[in-house]
Amino acid sequence: MTRAAKSNFDTKIFLATAGVGRSIVRCRVKENFFSQDEKADSVFYLQSGRAKLTVVSRRGKEATVTLLAAGDFFGEESMSGDDTRRSSRASAITVCVAMKISRREMLRVLHDEHLFSDFFLQFILIRGVRTQADLVDQLFNSSERRLARTLLIMANYGKDGDPETLIPLVTQETLAEMIGTTRARVSFFMNRFRTLGYIEYNGRIRVHTSLLNVVLHDELPEENASRPRLLDPPSKRSHVKTRRTREENV
Repeated sequence: MTRAAKSNFDTKIFLATAGVGRSIVRCRVKENFFSQDEKADSVFYLQSGRAKLTVVSRRGKEATVTLLAAGDFFGEESMSGDDTRRSSRASAITVCVAMKISRREMLRVLHDEHLFSDFFLQFILIRGVRTQADLVDQLFNSSERRLARTLLIMANYGKDGDPETLIPLVTQETLAEMIGTTRARVSFFMNRFRTLGYIEYNGRIRVHTSLLNVVLHDELPEENASRPRLLDPPSKRSHVKTRRTREENV
């Protein structure tokens, strides 16, 4: 009899029910699962809701690293050692329910239960691919295309099952942090997307399939990639020229 046959382990039950070394955690909107720089002693598995990971620099600037949805692990840096500190803050965007698994229990189940270790390894690999894609997106794509990709990810396009076209409430400031631009540009592109019929935007955002199609086929209209036009302040030279012209006319 194989080791797999001997085991009665069920990954779904393990991640859904409290037990030795694991507990259910509920967070209200904006409540933290953990804070940056605190001791990392557990891994979380998001059962329901939406959350985000944010990082604050030494100068106090905050940036959103990624958004989390049901089925995501987070806080896995705790697996690297006893004295590891959290590299980011995890907070709820909507009401969230998560499974909190102690580092010791996580190490035990990864070692003893191959079904779970395969499940966790697959998640880590997918996240690695996603992180690499995020880096490529930042390096080579326009801020408009980065915004489109972020909206599609939030709507779960590309994941198993039907997408959630009505995405959780998210501010333009958060979107700007995620794609590395300003709130003004996010507002500019969101209005463009709405005009082109890619999204509905009235407080909450509903993403249409047409946005996925134009991103996949790289067919975002070129004029959308332009930045909002801002009037530059006139130069000193132009001031002097204008004054001379007025004097000559007099």
